[in-house]
Amino acid sequence: MGDSAKSVKADKTSKPVKFWNGVKAEFKKISWPDKDSLLKQSVAVVAISVVVGIIITVLDFALQYGVDFLTTL
Repeated sequence: MGDSAKSVKADKTSKPVKFWNGVKAEFKKISWPDKDSLLKQSVAVVAISVVVGIIITVLDFALQYGVDFLTTL
C-alpha cells in the first residue's frame, strides 16, 4: 500500500514537468512570421476593424432613425 501511494505521488509531480516539456516542444514547431508579413497582417486587421466599425455605426444610426420615426407616428 505504501508503494502505490509513492508511485501516485511521483506521477503527480511529473505531470507539470511533462506538460511544460510538451509546451516547449510545441513552441519549437511554431513558424513565426517575419517582420514585413506581421506588419502587413496587422495593418489589414486594423483597417478591416475600422471599416466594420464604420458600417456598424452607420447601421446603428439608420436603425435608430427608423425606430424613432416609427414610434412618433
